Amino acid sequence: MMLPYLVPVALVVLLIAASIRILPEYKRGVVFFLGRYQAVKGPGLTVVIPLIQAMQKVDLRVITMDVPEQDVISQDNVTVKVNAVLYFRVVDPEKAIIEVENYIMATSQLAQTTLRSVLGKHDLDEMLSERDKLNSDIQEIIDTQTESWGIKVANVEIKHVDLDESMIRAIARQAEAERERRAKVIHAEGELQASKKLVQAANVMDENAAALQLRYLQTMSDMSNKNASTIVFPLPLDIMEAFKHMKIKGSDESSERGGGESEKRDATDDA
Repeated sequence: MMLPYLVPVALVVLLIAASIRILPEYKRGVVFFLGRYQAVKGPGLTVVIPLIQAMQKVDLRVITMDVPEQDVISQDNVTVKVNAVLYFRVVDPEKAIIEVENYIMATSQLAQTTLRSVLGKHDLDEMLSERDKLNSDIQEIIDTQTESWGIKVANVEIKHVDLDESMIRAIARQAEAERERRAKVIHAEGELQASKKLVQAANVMDENAAALQLRYLQTMSDMSNKNASTIVFPLPLDIMEAFKHMKIKGSDESSERGGGESEKRDATDDA
């Protein structure tokens, strides 16, 4: 007797159960009514009538996507392998479902082509040293093109730039040559500064005899410390000055004698 009533009740219960959808905070549901877009629902409890309405769920969290390794020919004709990581999220669920068939696949393919095209316009040195600028350029291009899909690209990071063994050896030789160049420049600058200081010290000693005497005594002390078997008797610099004056006086007297003799010879010749 109760069977005819239980069947409709069971169908109603199953219909209600099939109509209830619970969406978490990070998801939205794009609802279609008889194939036409109706609304974006969620989060929380959502009712979708079976066979009349359909709903596709969209995750609003940031998606981390590995961009597969790409063969890139740089502007200076160097072949490298580059891979990257892409961070993006859906900001408009309606466009992400309606405007593109598979927004994840489409974003991945766009990231690969953009990575090759952008890096192909730069030299190898720029790829290795200016990653922040390249990341910004790639992110800007991808974000501009995915805006119509309701997707926001948060960041792009180049992970690895792989080189072949010959290029690694060439870069190592270049780095070694650069280090040698810097070492030579630093050594030359040190020699220049030292020569300037020596000139200043010589000028000071020339103006002050006591400073020259102290330097003389210090040199003698250093010589006696290095060679213990050598005995050094320092002489005052005044003695050297005396010998110098005696030499100058002797040269003056000889020149005067030479002048007198020449005058006598002239007088004799005149007579």
